[in-house]
Amino acid sequence: MSSTTSSAPASSSPASSNPARRVPRPQELASSQKLMVFVLSMVLFGLANILTEVLPEFRVGPVELSVSYLAFVPVVMVSLFHPLYAALGAPLGEIIFVDLLMGNFSGVGELEGYIQLALGLYIGGSLVRDPARRWQVAVAAMVAVLIDKGVGGAVDILKVVVGVEDLESVQGLPESILALEGVAFASDFLISGIIFGAIPAAYLAPRLHGKIEPLMGMAPRDPRVPLPGRARQTAGFIGLAVVLFIASGLFAFLEYVDIELGLWEPDFLEQYGMSFLWVSVAACAVVLVTVVLLARRSAHRRRLEADHAPAAPATEAARTTTTGV
Repeated sequence: MSSTTSSAPASSSPASSNPARRVPRPQELASSQKLMVFVLSMVLFGLANILTEVLPEFRVGPVELSVSYLAFVPVVMVSLFHPLYAALGAPLGEIIFVDLLMGNFSGVGELEGYIQLALGLYIGGSLVRDPARRWQVAVAAMVAVLIDKGVGGAVDILKVVVGVEDLESVQGLPESILALEGVAFASDFLISGIIFGAIPAAYLAPRLHGKIEPLMGMAPRDPRVPLPGRARQTAGFIGLAVVLFIASGLFAFLEYVDIELGLWEPDFLEQYGMSFLWVSVAACAVVLVTVVLLARRSAHRRRLEADHAPAAPATEAARTTTTGV
């Protein structure tokens, strides 16, 4: 009688033998990585808003045609990274690098625009399951601008109705305020939401997906794994959104009833000209380089820790015995 014993080979894949090699996914980010996403979104949108300061503006009667902001920049960020932290950082970039550094900060009134844009970007980014799908990114851009400009237009109308702001309407036609706000909203949606929003964002996001995330030491978003903390169609989130919209309106009203809390308006552009924009550009560049260096250092440290981490114990192979005569 003879017997032979065979054992199945243990799995030797890096993922199973050394879990430390796996980079964190958006739902597993450490606090430092969340901060890097926040700051990167803030700096990039700040740079984009500095660029809009030099773009020309056109006026057709009472309607002003201009680029409110380059929406594709924050939309790409909320599509590639966790939408909450990217959405919170983006509008802060405009406040710091444009309003504060250029001396045009309206104090507590800035919270109106911050809440509206942050909430719009957060909801838009939460709609993106797969950044490689262009139509999802395009919808995110349009939804973000729709929420931001739609709520802003409604607040402007309420200002006139309440009487805290002068009525800018066609002479002899008080109802024209609705038409003017509608035209302004349509132009903003077309220019910022589609031309400088959905179209470039749908082009850039799929090309950057999977390439920029490793530089931050993160794994790309997986369409099969829903992000925790994303906006959902629940009664709780809808109620919170309504409260935030009401709060943004209250902050806007405070600005127009002479409550100038935190007002800062030395207006450096009028004093020093458009060349003062380079101060903001330099500040953005310093912060951006710092974020990139910290991200690369963090990714390098994570790789070193993964290389020196002890391998997980191999799974004991199942043994089979064959008996022959």
